[in-house]
Amino acid sequence: MTAVKPVEARCDHCRQTRPLFLYEPDHGHLGASQFSCRWCLREKQPRLCVRCWGAEKQLEENDSAINEDAETMRQICEGNARAIARDDAVRAACDGIAEATRVAEENAS
Repeated sequence: MTAVKPVEARCDHCRQTRPLFLYEPDHGHLGASQFSCRWCLREKQPRLCVRCWGAEKQLEENDSAINEDAETMRQICEGNARAIARDDAVRAACDGIAEATRVAEENAS
């Protein structure tokens, strides 16, 4: 078996010839910040060596706008989960009342 040698080319950031990776941002946006995000505005995501890829990832993880969007999304999801649980509880109570009414009507006949 022959070992596959990684593809080496010029890094779009440091311009050194190294094994490369395509940097693709790992985030989403809730509003207008997607139109000002340095990663989302790029037409073509850069091919980066490991060192430069790590630096880009670190910048993305420390981006305050992305972190604020993530916190807001977390709060929205928690609120939605509470609303769904509340709806399920109301539905179960209504189903219980309907069943009790049905049983009472059958026993009354």
